[in-house]
Formats: sequence, structure tokens, C-alpha cells
Amino acid sequence: MAATVHCRRCGRAEAPALARAPLPGAFGRDVLEHNCADCWAEWTRLEVMVINELRLNFMDPAAQETLNQQMHDFLDPASPQAGPGGQPAPSGS
Repeated sequence: MAATVHCRRCGRAEAPALARAPLPGAFGRDVLEHNCADCWAEWTRLEVMVINELRLNFMDPAAQETLNQQMHDFLDPASPQAGPGGQPAPSGS
């Protein structure tokens, strides 16, 4: 039987769990324990769009922080930093 998780993003109680933490550290463990594999896959597709839309330049250290905040907002829609509907909050340009 495959491992399941109650996903905080999509709300499914028996969603397929990730096989391992997708990121190092505490946030990676948090994603593993509270997000399903489907929502993580959705984020990895959206991540490219976020990078392109916001024109993130990773030579600038603030770009990684911006991407991390967008990822947190996407994966944890109940977060106080998340925008309407659980979508990433728009960043000021």
C-alpha cells in the first residue's frame, strides 16, 4: 500500500504522499508531511512560470527568497502570507 497524506493544499485526506522530502531542512520535512505528490508536481510546473513572469535573476539573492515565498504561499494556502484563493500573493514590482 502506498503512503498517503492529508494534503493542506488540495484538502484530500488520502492523497499520494511524496516518496521523500523534496527540499532540505525543516521546510522540506513540512512539505513531505503536509502536501501530496500531485500538489508538489503542480508547484514544479508553476515554478517555471513564476520565475519567468517575475523575471527572477538568481544572481540576485533576493530572487531565491521571492521564489521561496511564492512556493510557501502556493503549498500552504491557509498561510497568512498567501493571497486570495490560496494563490501566491502578488509581489510589488
